[in-house]
Amino acid sequence: MNKNIKLSEKKVLSTPPIIYLTILFLIPTIIMVFVAFREPGSYGGVAPLIEHIGNTNKINLTLDNFKFAFSNYFLWQLCIRSLYFSVITTVCCLIIGYPLAMLIAKSLKKYRDILLLLVIIPFWSCFLIRIYAWMIILGPQSGVSHIINYVIGIMGFQPVNLLYSSFAVVICLVYINLPFMVLPLYANLEKHNDDVIEASRDLGATRLQSFLKITMPLSLPGILAGSALVFIPSIGMFVVPELVGNNCSLMIGNLIKQQFLQTMNWPLGSVTAIIMTLLVLGISAIVAILARRSGALQYANK
Repeated sequence: MNKNIKLSEKKVLSTPPIIYLTILFLIPTIIMVFVAFREPGSYGGVAPLIEHIGNTNKINLTLDNFKFAFSNYFLWQLCIRSLYFSVITTVCCLIIGYPLAMLIAKSLKKYRDILLLLVIIPFWSCFLIRIYAWMIILGPQSGVSHIINYVIGIMGFQPVNLLYSSFAVVICLVYINLPFMVLPLYANLEKHNDDVIEASRDLGATRLQSFLKITMPLSLPGILAGSALVFIPSIGMFVVPELVGNNCSLMIGNLIKQQFLQTMNWPLGSVTAIIMTLLVLGISAIVAILARRSGALQYANK
């Protein structure tokens, strides 16, 4: 009886997420895959699936979009650049976010809530407003640009333009995604038992050894969760490169947006989106396999 009640409760609780994911993820993904095998329309979009030519009917299904995408050097150049920017963003967020998350987790309760609030506050403002703020900060007339160019001028280098550069893209990506790294790390670090650290110190371990042998392995699930939350959105980002980047800092998301909204080649845009999705899934699977084989996750779960 209790088992039946538990099963019914699970069904009730799991039904809304399943409906949500089916309508907003599964069905659009199936449509996108189907469109990838279609031919582009004469005036944009997708050509009719069945086209009447004389007395015959032609089914417009083709693999030309995949052939073109896999042989296109520019597309793979954007994929590599997107991976490069995403990895740098993830590493920078981890370097900045880990000490911040540890500081919040180890702080007193009355300060912890305030610090968490400061991390979450950027979400209260519009995404575009935050990007425009960085455009002002990195602009050629800003104080930051004047100070940096003054310093590198003393060192004998030519002035640099911080805005509309790859540097600006990475800075904005780190700023936008940093909370997604801090919050999972904080949730993990808060659960650590300080008695284990104290025991290691009593046995002669230094602070660095305790961190590397205990804290870091135990926090690996938080690191992986935060890295995934940062890496996956970063690789598909198109707003940031479009606003603060240049032609040398465009990413794969910009190409997808261009194919759907400008050139109106929906089949090629779908193929590009599929390639990006498979790329992300492949990297995520490799990282998960390496993490399991390292044994750190099993140690963290004990």
